[in-house]
Amino acid sequence: MNSSASTEKPGKGKGRDGTAKKRVDQDHGEYRLKPIGFIRTPYVDSAPYQPLANDKGEFRLCVDPSYAEGLKDLDRFRYIYVLYLIHRVNRKPSMSVTPPWTPGKKVGLFSSRSPVRPNPLGLSIVEVKRVVDNEVFTSGLDAFDGTPLLDIKPYIKDLDSKEDANSGWLEDLEDREHLMLHIKGIPHDY
Repeated sequence: MNSSASTEKPGKGKGRDGTAKKRVDQDHGEYRLKPIGFIRTPYVDSAPYQPLANDKGEFRLCVDPSYAEGLKDLDRFRYIYVLYLIHRVNRKPSMSVTPPWTPGKKVGLFSSRSPVRPNPLGLSIVEVKRVVDNEVFTSGLDAFDGTPLLDIKPYIKDLDSKEDANSGWLEDLEDREHLMLHIKGIPHDY
């Protein structure tokens, strides 16, 4: 892996706030990630937009046995981050997207949860149900069966919970509460 520092150089034009845009020069080499296992879910043809805590079916992380020792004490955490490769998306990313649950609203790609990204990395927070040998059984995951598993990290309440977090541009949407039900995959009657 190349660890050369990136350097910023002034670019042409101005940003939205009137300040000069900067161009970032860096080594654009490719980096390889080696999966540590794969994800098992009931999703073969379609998957939810977000993890559903009470989703039906079995969800588990199958870690390569050579990494099994790394799962020691993971079951002492209630939640974990699961990082995975979004390997079934083959569309080129656009820097402007319309989230499926906000028809007509365009936002920047990096202000969205779109799976179509320059680096197709998925991140989910799921509940740990149990760890058996080299398998971690979890609550619902928004990934296809057989998805390459890249990493697992514990969700630590005092580090990962931000009391002042907001919902960004979602706060400006009409009928926000109703849209949040769709985003979270919560069944409702209206």
